[in-house]
Amino acid sequence: MPSMKFNNVYIKDSFTVAGPLESEGKIRNFDIIMEDYYFKCKTFIDAEIKMQKMVVDNLIFKNKMNDKIDLLIGGDLSNQLSITNFNAKNYNVPFLGVYSACASFAESIIIASNMIDAKKIKNSIVITSSHNLNSERQFRFPIEYGAPRTKTTTFTATGSVGIILTNEKNRIKLESATIGKVLDFDQKDASHMGAVMTPGAVDTLVTHLKDLKRDVSYYDLVLTGDLGCVGKEIFQECLKKYGIKLKNHMDAGCEIFLDSQEVYSGSSGPVTLPLVLFNKVLKINKYKKILFIATGSLHSKDTTNQKKTIPCIAHAVSLEVI
Repeated sequence: MPSMKFNNVYIKDSFTVAGPLESEGKIRNFDIIMEDYYFKCKTFIDAEIKMQKMVVDNLIFKNKMNDKIDLLIGGDLSNQLSITNFNAKNYNVPFLGVYSACASFAESIIIASNMIDAKKIKNSIVITSSHNLNSERQFRFPIEYGAPRTKTTTFTATGSVGIILTNEKNRIKLESATIGKVLDFDQKDASHMGAVMTPGAVDTLVTHLKDLKRDVSYYDLVLTGDLGCVGKEIFQECLKKYGIKLKNHMDAGCEIFLDSQEVYSGSSGPVTLPLVLFNKVLKINKYKKILFIATGSLHSKDTTNQKKTIPCIAHAVSLEVI
């Protein structure tokens, strides 16, 4: 069974860094805001490494966790997880780098939570990031190229988010999770991530509800990762096949930017979901039972240039706000 329950895993704290465009959008309460994409560095790569380091440093400092972190785990969109690797070398802490594209944050949480629940470790930091000018260059075109975009295109968010997972009781509990499967529905358009990732989100939600014998109404909110505003509609339409009508659905890709910012179908990237989760959803004290489903498109520029199909995956994590 790909679903599991946790008994003693909690989120102790979170910390976020957001890019300049993100700070001008719908959410304004990020911990640190970048003045520009260089973040006082020479390159965009250095800027993303700096984002991650600031997140980890602040989590450790705020919570007095020096020498108390048993595991650092996370990933980003760069080749060979180079951003997270370069950040991890700053800490004398065991490290696991993971990759599920934009679902990497949820995968990291699931791995760390299992280790805490099994009493193998006590505290873990989970980290992720994305930088628009790094990711767009790698997966689509450099911004300077000026390539035309379709309305289905999503815009990679710039930012970094980290959390401390612990076995110490806290107000936010990791209740359960479902590991997704790699699916391929013959989608080839890298400019339509919503269509690519929807099958993964649908399958993981259906599997989660079946495994745990729950109706979708059990949750106050179902938060998908970065399907975008076009993909959100496809997701809800596909769920009708299973008799699921989502009245409590939010897609993080639609919650960061304003329509006036002209970012097409919304936000994408592994930082999209945690930026919305920790700076909006968990700030308003409205939702007590939350299921977030992080979605990932498992392609590279080489596979798309060779006209191959784009596989997808989605991982789900259930939170309870005590």
